[in-house]
Amino acid sequence: MDSSGAMGVPARGDAVPAQRLRRARIAVATVFAVHGAVTGSFATRIPWIQDHAGISAGQLGLALAFPAIGASVAMPLAGRISHRFGARAALRGLIALWTAALALPALAPNFPSLCAALFVFGVTSGMSDVAMNALGVEIEERLGRSIMSGLHGLWSTGALIGSAAGTVAAHANVDARTHLALAAAVLTVIGVAACQGVLDLRSDPDEHPPPHFALPPRSALIIGAVGFCAVFAEGASLDWSAVYLRDALGTSAGLAAASTTAFACTMAAARLAGDAVVERFGPVRTVRAGGVFATAGGALVVAAVHPAMALAGFALIGLGVAVVVPLAFAAAGRSGPAPSQSIAGVATITYTSGLIAPSAIGSIADATSLTVSFGLVTVLAFGLVVGAGVLASAGRGAHAVARQEADRAGAGSVRESGGARES
Repeated sequence: MDSSGAMGVPARGDAVPAQRLRRARIAVATVFAVHGAVTGSFATRIPWIQDHAGISAGQLGLALAFPAIGASVAMPLAGRISHRFGARAALRGLIALWTAALALPALAPNFPSLCAALFVFGVTSGMSDVAMNALGVEIEERLGRSIMSGLHGLWSTGALIGSAAGTVAAHANVDARTHLALAAAVLTVIGVAACQGVLDLRSDPDEHPPPHFALPPRSALIIGAVGFCAVFAEGASLDWSAVYLRDALGTSAGLAAASTTAFACTMAAARLAGDAVVERFGPVRTVRAGGVFATAGGALVVAAVHPAMALAGFALIGLGVAVVVPLAFAAAGRSGPAPSQSIAGVATITYTSGLIAPSAIGSIADATSLTVSFGLVTVLAFGLVVGAGVLASAGRGAHAVARQEADRAGAGSVRESGGARES
């Protein structure tokens, strides 16, 4: 009997008791929320970290590129770690490293040490991100219905909770070293405890381990291109919406900040409700409709002559791009024989998009205007309408066909550990 209390070792394609799947879904959802809470907690203390390290705005901008660099470098390793230790132990270790890394940036006394701390921060973030998404895709496949949008919605919820707690700590003038160390300790306990409930998937002993580094498969590149468009629009809106309202429309700082809030809230709400929409309309139609909303939102921002138009535009962009990345991960996980490698490929592309979007918007704005910059965002948002078809493999119908074929062939190289299979 394994730790979940069930006998047997179900292979991929074998039935898993509904109670165990429900427990695994809750466990992975908790991990997603914890992952988001780390990000939200860190973001609120960036001004304190900048002052503590004594660096300029330009140096801070360079330092903040290191998390994405670290994540991109390390993501391909997540599959190999899961192969070596099993999905549960891998996720437990990686989420613990990620939550513990939250304490590092506040300890950095200067620019080089901050870059090093943020590189480690990104390494642990990227590997745990791939591991938890791979498990989320596996549970979704076994349940036979969409759950990835909701999982990412809980990530957004965790980020909002972490940022709210960080805001309170900042207003209370709590030293960021104390705040982030306490947050790291609490989130580590919650994350590690939650991992006990996830499915413990292990590769067959004769299966070759994935390579340390490998180019993502072509299918992941195509899916990643759709994710690139969504994350570019997301990153541009989060980082530049307040600046747009202030500089292009002359609004107050408070109203400008409301644009970021509007974007984040519509995005979180859409992700939490997204699974029901995907179940009803399928991933392709959902993303295509989201692309229409995001394109309309971008057009509103570009044409805005009043702050209300821009606020509505940013809210529509958030609504439109919300479910794209979860569905891209789900499609990647089913696009080939190595789900972790495909998910890592898509994640690397989306992280890269998030890295270059803010600077690209700034560069275009310097050369032309912010209005022209968000014209590019609008064009990329329309790319979701055009490219939505590549996410068809995230649908339940495709999943069911693949599952039936695997059952008939008796295939499956992944099993859940915990005892001998019953005959």
